Amino acid sequence: MKGSLLTTKALLLFLNCVMIIELMGHLMVIEVYGANSMATNHGSSARLLHENQHHGSNSNNHILKRKMQTIKDSIAARPSTLISPSPNLAPSTGHITGSRVYHVTSYGADPTGKTDSTEALLKAFSEASKSISNGFLIDGINNLGGVEIHLNGGIYLISRPLQFPTAYIGNILIHGGTLKASDNFATDRYLIELSVSSSSQSNQENTTSSPNQKLSTSTAAYNFEYITFRDLMLDCNYKGGGIAVANSLRIGIDNCYIVHFMSEGIRVDGGHETMIRSSYLGQHITAGSDPGEKNFTGTGISLAGNDNVVSDVIVFSADTGIILSGQANLLSGVHLYNKATGFGGTGIYLKLAGLTQTRIVNSYLDYTGIVAEDPVQLIIANNFFLGDAFISFKSVKGVANGVNIVDNIFSGSGNGIDIVQLNGPFGDVDEILVDRNSVKGMNVKATVAKVAVQGNGSSWTADFRKILLFPNLIKHVQYTLSTSGNAFPNYALRNVSENQVVIESNVPATTSVYVMVDQGFGS
Repeated sequence: MKGSLLTTKALLLFLNCVMIIELMGHLMVIEVYGANSMATNHGSSARLLHENQHHGSNSNNHILKRKMQTIKDSIAARPSTLISPSPNLAPSTGHITGSRVYHVTSYGADPTGKTDSTEALLKAFSEASKSISNGFLIDGINNLGGVEIHLNGGIYLISRPLQFPTAYIGNILIHGGTLKASDNFATDRYLIELSVSSSSQSNQENTTSSPNQKLSTSTAAYNFEYITFRDLMLDCNYKGGGIAVANSLRIGIDNCYIVHFMSEGIRVDGGHETMIRSSYLGQHITAGSDPGEKNFTGTGISLAGNDNVVSDVIVFSADTGIILSGQANLLSGVHLYNKATGFGGTGIYLKLAGLTQTRIVNSYLDYTGIVAEDPVQLIIANNFFLGDAFISFKSVKGVANGVNIVDNIFSGSGNGIDIVQLNGPFGDVDEILVDRNSVKGMNVKATVAKVAVQGNGSSWTADFRKILLFPNLIKHVQYTLSTSGNAFPNYALRNVSENQVVIESNVPATTSVYVMVDQGFGS
């Protein structure tokens, strides 16, 4: 590189000398021209007199200026003819000198998608990972300062996963193009794997190894931090998955379009605080009412880590929209119409039985519902459930605790579907609130209910079996009697069983009884 710069400087110095010699030569021509003009003045006096009469007294000066301008133009034009472009003057690396943007096309990647670009892309990943570090992020993670791997708006065919050759790096942006799996891409791999593998240094990986082997993590706390994938389209070509993130911190997946996956569109194992935003995922490219919906497979997003956020994301085709098996996750603004519940699909599946700690808010469950195994500390609020979509509690050990299902909208087809359902028995139930939901075309289920009973007699039964969620469970009862006439009966709560409340008085009377019960709170 240093030799190339010295050659360039020498060439420029030579051109300057040529320009000076040319200028001196032209000045000599001008001097000769002036002398000859004076020597022949008498012989051409008649012609000069004619020109002076026609052009004015400054004709000679005008002619001389035009001649000088012609000389200047010729000098200015000469250097461009003396310099020919040379490929040796271009930087040898895939980015502009001094820049930290790595353009994959500079490494030989084919942006038309006609030839395999795996090696070129891996070289760009490798070069970017070797950028100068400026301090640290979390302990042990080198801060690369915002290095960019730019896909230049191309479509790139790859036959193996894209990985960094080393871990413990962060502050990197990968953006601006499309990746497509080739026909021989392994079905148990992902187009981008943000993970550490024992064979990551080798180009000859065993593509039949299990995903757990390929996504093995290091002994450090985290492998990567603050890696952002933005403005990408990933076409898995029905061969594998889209993006896999293992044991990493603060990873961003933003404005990505991931399609044709067979396993997962996005998979997160371990780590902390992955944010998935403004993205679209689907096994098949469709906009609903797909004739092959019954055959959809795969999962849009699988989160097996803590404190992750999925916001403003659409999963438009898959067997399961989102699977959560980690704690303290937040889903907000999600629209799921992957596979309808009637076809066996699930919108959101919460697999961490006994310690859910998840919030699902402001989302749209479109003909597909939510399944929660032994839900504990779960909030489902301000969502829209369309097309008989419902919430199911699946019993593993029969535990349901600290669950709020409130302020949702349920819209069904009038087929008698309950908005919340139990799959198996639940014996440990406490602090459950299912209430204040707007329901049309479906059956209301709640843990708080009110009933009014009128009659002339001495016994009144308030029946809550149709509305209460849990069978044979009432923890708290409040009631009020109102009688007409002069009677002033004594009354008492006589029985609470099978979600029915019986109140009796000592004498018959025309009475209205108002009863409120609660399944979720009380001892």
